[in-house]
Amino acid sequence: MNSEQLLRACQIENGSLMDSSFQSFLNDNYSTSRIVIMVDENTHDYCLEYLLTSFDQLAEAEVMLLPVGEENKVLEVCFQVWEALTEYGVGRNDLIINLGGGVVTDMGGFIAAVYKRGVDFIQIPTTLLGMVDASIGGKTAIDLGIYKNQLGVFKLPLRIYADQGFLETLPDQEILNGFAEMLKHALISSVDMWGDLKAIITLDEMKDARRIANSQAVKCQAVLDDPLDNGQRRNLNFGHTVGHALEGFYLDSLVLSHGHCVALGMVVESQISFAKGFLTQNELLEISTTVCRWFDIPVLDAESFDSLILLMQNDKKNSTNKILGCALKGIGNCTWNVEYSTDEIKNGLKYLLALK
Repeated sequence: MNSEQLLRACQIENGSLMDSSFQSFLNDNYSTSRIVIMVDENTHDYCLEYLLTSFDQLAEAEVMLLPVGEENKVLEVCFQVWEALTEYGVGRNDLIINLGGGVVTDMGGFIAAVYKRGVDFIQIPTTLLGMVDASIGGKTAIDLGIYKNQLGVFKLPLRIYADQGFLETLPDQEILNGFAEMLKHALISSVDMWGDLKAIITLDEMKDARRIANSQAVKCQAVLDDPLDNGQRRNLNFGHTVGHALEGFYLDSLVLSHGHCVALGMVVESQISFAKGFLTQNELLEISTTVCRWFDIPVLDAESFDSLILLMQNDKKNSTNKILGCALKGIGNCTWNVEYSTDEIKNGLKYLLALK
């Protein structure tokens, strides 16, 4: 399938909400239903009014305000929302709209999937990361302490509406957060896409509609080929074994964004790929240079390595007490279920720090 067909198969519509099927979708399916809109503090302030004033049916919608930030993607917040949904009398024929970035779409999807064994929901991602990655594929999840996405279910949204107008409300860091996932999609799937993205010199180029659609298509192809994440879809975890550990490690200090940590994780996992003989030195240098152009490297000392490895040992992708991740067999070619030894991880982290 081409990109357009892939997006259609995953129920993704790009472009202005006003020009999309959103209004008719509400009219045809939820004209008498209760509608709940999940937002965080940012989308409440910058995105919600547009939705409420543009679509009459949403004027009476209940608005649920989630606390902003990855540190709030936890079960305690979900309990509060489930109690509120019960008080509102929300039932299985009603609709939840998740309006936000990756945290809102992850947690809002999980809340909808579990409540009364499943309530319909749609995703309206408002961040670049949400548009190219988090809202796609039905992986709904919350964190368990410092461990990322440990609790979750597979539940596909009925629709995904990606209105790139919302990107104009974002700070630069949020654009970079999504760009990291775009780089990942290129590295695991396409030399040509990688060449296009590594040549970018401005943040505005990252928001290009064609580039966003191409990145979405990579995620869609993986989801359609492997909906329950038993095989090929695991390539989407490239950069995430190390990245999730960095994200958990810094959760209470630097609070590095998910994309930032994944970008650094991709450098470490590329070095591991090189050490295993899968990547050339020139390819490793190309990846490292591109990532470090956009993402700062935090301060780490050797004593932190053991803490990071402990986090990786609790990664949900592991098996038989082995740390498993992805490896690049050249740019555009990825494989999964690759064992990382502790020495390989430490050498990869040393390589990352040497680039600082």
